[in-house]
Amino acid sequence: MLLSGKNLQAAIVAFALVGSSCAATAQTAGSSTNSNDPKSLPTHIENVVVTGTWEPVALEETDRSVNSYQLSNPPLLFGSLVDAFDLDSSVSVQSRGANGIQADFSIRGGSFGQTLLMVNGIRLNDVQSGHYNSDLPIPLDAVDHIEILRGSGSTLYGSDAVTGVINIITRPTSNSDPIEVRVRGGIGNFGTNEESGFVAFNAGPLSERISVERDLSTGFMDDREYRDLSMASDSWLKSGLGLTRIFLGADDRPFGANQFYGPFNSWERTKTWVADFTQDLGENTIATLGYRRHTDLFELLRDDPGFYTNRHEDYQWDAAARRHDSITQSSQVFYGAEFLEDHVDSNNLGIHSRQQGAIYGAYDVRALRRASFSVGVREEVYSGTGAVFAPNVTAGYWLGSKLKARGSVSRAFRLPSYTDLYYSDPANLGNPNLKPEKAWNYEGGIDWYPRDRWRFSGTVFERRERDDIDYIRANPNAIWQATNFDQLNFTGVEATMALALPYAQLVAIEFTGIRGASAALNGLQSKYVFNYPSEEAVLSWQRTSPSGWLARIRTGVTNQYQRDSYVLVDASAAWTRSRLHPYARVTNLLNTTYQPVYGVLMPGRAALIGLEICAICRAK
Repeated sequence: MLLSGKNLQAAIVAFALVGSSCAATAQTAGSSTNSNDPKSLPTHIENVVVTGTWEPVALEETDRSVNSYQLSNPPLLFGSLVDAFDLDSSVSVQSRGANGIQADFSIRGGSFGQTLLMVNGIRLNDVQSGHYNSDLPIPLDAVDHIEILRGSGSTLYGSDAVTGVINIITRPTSNSDPIEVRVRGGIGNFGTNEESGFVAFNAGPLSERISVERDLSTGFMDDREYRDLSMASDSWLKSGLGLTRIFLGADDRPFGANQFYGPFNSWERTKTWVADFTQDLGENTIATLGYRRHTDLFELLRDDPGFYTNRHEDYQWDAAARRHDSITQSSQVFYGAEFLEDHVDSNNLGIHSRQQGAIYGAYDVRALRRASFSVGVREEVYSGTGAVFAPNVTAGYWLGSKLKARGSVSRAFRLPSYTDLYYSDPANLGNPNLKPEKAWNYEGGIDWYPRDRWRFSGTVFERRERDDIDYIRANPNAIWQATNFDQLNFTGVEATMALALPYAQLVAIEFTGIRGASAALNGLQSKYVFNYPSEEAVLSWQRTSPSGWLARIRTGVTNQYQRDSYVLVDASAAWTRSRLHPYARVTNLLNTTYQPVYGVLMPGRAALIGLEICAICRAK
C-alpha cells in the first residue's frame, strides 16, 4: 500500500480539495462565453525544450521523457529552485534543510551523483561530492524555466547523466521594457527573512540582467540556522557573428548542520563561483566555456572545531564546440568535441587532478507530426582509468494526429567523485580503486494530446547498472566503505496528466513508481543506493488571474523505500495588478513530521509574507 492511517486520509483530503476545485472550474468554464478567450488560458504550457535533444524541438516532438516548468511568470509563488524540482514526481529532493540549503537530487531512484545539474546546457556538478550539486549560484529572478530529462543523457552531456538531467534556463530581458527594476522582501516563521531584487535593461544589441537574493533563518531547532547569498549576471550581445552570452554567478551559504552527517552538532560553509561563456559562430556552430569553483569548510563539532575540520577546494573547466549540418530537408548530422579538467585540494582528500576528452556525433531524421529517429555516439577518455563508449538510439512515431509512441535505448556512465575515491573519517572510508559506473537505460512511452494544451503521458523504463558506487557496511558497528556493486537493476513507471484549463489554470498530476533489485546487497547495508521513494505522486494547481491574482498549490505523497511515507502540502498566493505585489507562502501545511534523509528532521508548518515593489517597470 502507498499510505495508511492519517497520512492516507490527509492525502485523500488534499487531493480531493484541489481536484474537485479544478473539476468544478472546468465545468463552469465549459458554459462560459469567454472560455475560448486566449486571455483566460495559460500562456506557457507547451514550449520548446533543449534538454535531451540534439536541437531545440517542441515538447511534443521530443522522443524522451522530458518535463518543463515555468518560473519567470510567477516567481513570487516559489521560495527556491527546489520548489520547482518538487513538481516532478520522478525527482526526489532529499533535503537536509529548508529552502534547499543542502539537498541531494535523485531522478528515477538513482543516487545523488547520478543526476547532472546544468545551467543553460553547461554542467554544474561538483567534482568533490554530489552533495554540493545543490549549491546553485542562481537567484530565482534569474530563471526562466527548468527542464528535466528523465533517463540517461550521457551521449549528449557525458559523466553523471545516468538517471537524468536538470537544466536551469535563465531568462532574457523583456523586449517591452527597456529597463526593469524590482525589489522584494519577506519575513516568516523560524526567524526567516528573504530579500531579493534585479535590474534588467536593453541597450541596442546588449541586454543585461543582474539578480541578487539573500535568505536567512535562525532555524527551527538548535544548530539549524542558515544564511544564503546568491548573485548572478546574465549578459547577451547580438552581433554579426551571432549571439554572445556570459553568465556569472556566486553563492555563499554558512549553515548549521545538526544531524546532517550523524549524531553531531556540525557546522558548514560552502562557496560557489560559476562563469559560463557561449558564442554562436554563424548559424550552425556554437562554442562554450564553463568554469566552476567550490570551497567547503566543515566542522564536525561546531563547539570544538579543532576536533575534526575539513577544508576542500575544487574547480572544473569545461570547453566544448558543437556543429550541425543539414543532409536533406528532414535530416541533420550533429557533431562536436569536449574537454574537461578538474582539480581538488583538500586536507582530507589530498591534491588530485584529472582530465577528460570526448568526441560525439548523431544523425537525426525528423518529419514533424509523423516520425523521428536519432542515433548518437560518444567516446570519452579520462586520465588514469581508460575510456567509455556511450551510444543512444531514440525514435518516435505518430499513431494518429493526437497520439504518439516513443522509445529509447542509451548507455550512461559516471566517474567516481574525489570523495568516493579518497575520503576518510571515523565512520566513512573511500576507495581509490573504484571503477566508473555504467548503465543501460531502456524506456518506452505513449503521449496523447486529446485537445489543445492537454497532455497525457505514460512511460515504462528499466535501468541495468554495473559497477554502481555506494557505501556499504556489514552491521551498524562497522564503518561505511565505498565499493562497486556488480549488478543493480531498477524498473519503473511514470504517468503524467497536464491540463491547461480556462480561467488561466494549470493542473498537473504525476506519478512515479520504482522497484530496485535489493538482492545485490547480500545482507549488507546500503547508505545511498536504496534511499529512494518507491512511489511518489504530485498534484499541482496554479492560476494566473487577469485581475492580477496568482495562486499555487502543490500536494506531494512520498512512500520511501523501507521507511515511513508522508504527505506534504504547500500553498502560495500573490497579487500583481499594481506596482506593489503582496505575496504569501505556506510550507508543510499539514505540519507533517518527515525525514527525506534518514535521521535529519525537517521543519514543520511555516508561513511567510512579503512585498515586491515594481520600482521601474510597466505596471500590469
